[in-house]
Amino acid sequence: MTVHRVYSVHLCRLKGLLYMIVDERIVTFINSLDTKNSELLEMIEKEARRDDVPIIRREMQSFLRVLLMLKQPANVLEVGTAVGFSALLMSESVPAGCRITTIENYEKRIPVARENFRRAGKEEQITLIEGDAADVLKTLEGPYDFIFMDAAKGQYIHFLPEILRLLPPGGCLVSDNVMQDGDVIESRFAVERRNRTIHARMREYLYELKHHPELETSIIPLGDGVAVSVKKMERKQNNEQTP
Repeated sequence: MTVHRVYSVHLCRLKGLLYMIVDERIVTFINSLDTKNSELLEMIEKEARRDDVPIIRREMQSFLRVLLMLKQPANVLEVGTAVGFSALLMSESVPAGCRITTIENYEKRIPVARENFRRAGKEEQITLIEGDAADVLKTLEGPYDFIFMDAAKGQYIHFLPEILRLLPPGGCLVSDNVMQDGDVIESRFAVERRNRTIHARMREYLYELKHHPELETSIIPLGDGVAVSVKKMERKQNNEQTP
């Protein structure tokens, strides 16, 4: 069997063949049109790649910027700080006065993120909360009109109830890396045993996003997959009696 096209940014198995989510040539072309980030962000990205720290892909970076500029949020919540790259990226695309709260549980990355916020002079704008997001989210009051989920993928479904509580009507939830290198479309028996729990949880999460009565969600094959959800506005009841 001949494979005529090479697909995506991430490889996954299907009937013994390797394929990708998005045409690699298209991704390369789109990224070639991108302008560079700020000098500091470029430096932090290089450092992260050197240290094998996962950060959002180039095509996701520009997509996130556009969403933020459209939404113009007053308060942003990020679940999964890593070394602070995406929080800093978001800080450059939000209105003046917008506050960003970000949560990180991995002890080795927390001081790196704090130092990066200091280097950028964003310590006042960005608040980093240390701890397990499952616990931290319960302590937050919100509302956060823009929430970026980029943490442990198997925990997204467990975070969702608190995320919905913190997200106001009209608020936007962006969930990154929802395709799991393409594994999410496979049968659970085609996925490595150690990944089956995450596989099942991500499928459940995507189902909830698409079927939850409070959300309108679009799943986009960008990077490793991104889900964009908007919390529906409350409809006013028309109490006027018709003659």
